[in-house]
Amino acid sequence: METNKSFSVAIGCDEAGYELKELLKLYIEALGYKLQDFGCYSSSPVLYPDIAVAVATAVSAGEHRLGVLICGTGIGMAISANKIKGVRAAQAHDTYSAERARKSNDAQILSIGARVIGLELAKSIVKIFLESEFEAERSGPKVERITAVEKADRDLPSR
Repeated sequence: METNKSFSVAIGCDEAGYELKELLKLYIEALGYKLQDFGCYSSSPVLYPDIAVAVATAVSAGEHRLGVLICGTGIGMAISANKIKGVRAAQAHDTYSAERARKSNDAQILSIGARVIGLELAKSIVKIFLESEFEAERSGPKVERITAVEKADRDLPSR
């Protein structure tokens, strides 16, 4: 298992998530993770898909092991990040969902909503997401199936 300081985290937001992102950056760094900020860098409006794609592309390329995206609800960022091949982004607004996103689904990107949760809950969600490990023995076949569907670029017949 990797220690906190052995991998880096990509983070990004839109204007709705800017203030929460800035606070979470300090928290993530205090936990000992390396961090790269992909924007946005103010509360001025941006197109959130551009930020999500930048973070997801960096994670998919192996530049960062995990990513955190923040927008108003977390929905748009997760949808956008999931358009990048090889990425599994999960929206979570509670610690259990964040943990299961990693352990059961090997999600590499967490998406949260700044208008849905507060700072302390956001910290707890991010911490559990970053510290959880994929349970390949139990959930490996399910994630392999997701990957097969993605590679085929079509739906596979059900069994």
